[in-house]
Amino acid sequence: MIPPDANAAFVAAMEDVLEVYTRPHDPDFPVVCLDETSKQLIAETRVPIPVKPGHPARHDYEYERNGTANLFMMFAPLEGFRHVKVTDRHTALDYA
Repeated sequence: MIPPDANAAFVAAMEDVLEVYTRPHDPDFPVVCLDETSKQLIAETRVPIPVKPGHPARHDYEYERNGTANLFMMFAPLEGFRHVKVTDRHTALDYA
């Protein structure tokens, strides 16, 4: 989604990025994407009520927080390569 205050320079830069994804496969110049996210780890505090005819499974909204995890992913779509690293922290060393 383009931010509402985006200008022509932003759009031109985004078009340059999108052009990279349309390049043909070249093993000498692989397209490598990097992404990161943080996820909250939770556990259920009550056993879900199982499915019954005419009724879906029911889950209580209450949960127990079990910290967070950081996920770093490298992805080379044209190479068929993906690597995910999960860490407890989000430091410069973890990112590197």
